[in-house]
Amino acid sequence: MFDIKWISANPEAFDAALARRGQSALSGSLISLDEKRRSVVAELNAVQEKRNASSKLIGQAKAQKDEARAAELMAEVANLKGELTSLEYDSRMWELELRNALSVIPNLPLPEVPEGADENDNQPYFRANESEATRPATPELGFAPKEHYELGEALGGMDFETAAKLSGSRFVVLKGQIARLERAIGQFMLDLHVNEHGYTEVQPPLMVRDEAMYGTGQLPKFDGDFFFAGHGEGRLALIPTAEVPLTNLVRESILLGEELPLRFTALTPCFRSEAGSAGRDTRGMLRQHQFNKVEMVSITTPQTSGEEHERMLACAEEVLKRLGIHYRVMMLCTGDMGFGAQKTYDIEAWLPGQNTYREISSVSVCGDFQARRMDARYRDADGKPQFVHTLNGSGVAVGRALIAVMENYQNADGSISIPEALQPYMGGVTKIGG
Repeated sequence: MFDIKWISANPEAFDAALARRGQSALSGSLISLDEKRRSVVAELNAVQEKRNASSKLIGQAKAQKDEARAAELMAEVANLKGELTSLEYDSRMWELELRNALSVIPNLPLPEVPEGADENDNQPYFRANESEATRPATPELGFAPKEHYELGEALGGMDFETAAKLSGSRFVVLKGQIARLERAIGQFMLDLHVNEHGYTEVQPPLMVRDEAMYGTGQLPKFDGDFFFAGHGEGRLALIPTAEVPLTNLVRESILLGEELPLRFTALTPCFRSEAGSAGRDTRGMLRQHQFNKVEMVSITTPQTSGEEHERMLACAEEVLKRLGIHYRVMMLCTGDMGFGAQKTYDIEAWLPGQNTYREISSVSVCGDFQARRMDARYRDADGKPQFVHTLNGSGVAVGRALIAVMENYQNADGSISIPEALQPYMGGVTKIGG
């Protein structure tokens, strides 16, 4: 959500930033809407002042026993009341129209975000001491690797056929040691973020109101991408990511500056009706309607959100380092960023079965975009309320981490070795199958 006052003061900068995201210029239409709204508000205030003045004169006329004048003024006040009702309705309608127009505009990219149309224009991200030359080569297994679903089905731990009978496509039944491995991965990541990275564990509701989905930018633009329980005003959305309830923990509140940053993490199921492009990744677990994910959310000040973004990226990377999974980091271009993001890093894990990198975590800074929608603020050093900055990141997607572990730790005989970091969570088991 944007401040219309900022757009009015910076129309060219606003339109230029939108153009980088492939959006047409909108400042003119938005400013026109706001001018109409302000015109009605000004008229409303003028009529209100006139009504208040006439109401005072009624008392004076009655005190002077001028009943004719009092009756005349009372009729005038009655007419003004009807006019006020009409203007108040018009004011609400213009306010709603402006709000609706602002609600579907994506966040503006930071200057350093590369411009591009889609994922093909994303760029490798390197820190100051890194370069393409320092990036390690992709590992070789020494035999023809299988994809995760081939391994899982052969081991009797992945059942897509039964899942389809139960729920349709893009679901899976995990069983036995594969199910335990998935659970182990989630618990390992949660413990890492809580015990070593300073996040507070949260177990949030898995269903949220429309207001919460609006607050983080899922609604109204992407209404068709989610599952809902109930209908009408009483419906609840099944969370597409724990980002929604975790970020909304601070909605409609004013925090103390010294409380920040707040860091939350949660391991939850996630539900997405739109599981990706039609016909893409139809085999296996890469794109599911239901999946588990460890989410990280930070609430910060504007001055520290950039630094927090880098910190959150490092927290997600540490998961893959501990698991021994080869990966790379990409900075998303303007055309591939999410709706609410100012800047996004994707971590892509190497999947030998597919012979390619696939996204396993997205880490985004949103500035005050979500905070304005949630009315989430903090008091600065002068005690003045300011909007917080919000960040979110996968820490990481559990299902995709399971895929990465299975494919990278597979053996020639179809068995799967267990990474050392996960063995305590597997009761000491070091291998599945074989």
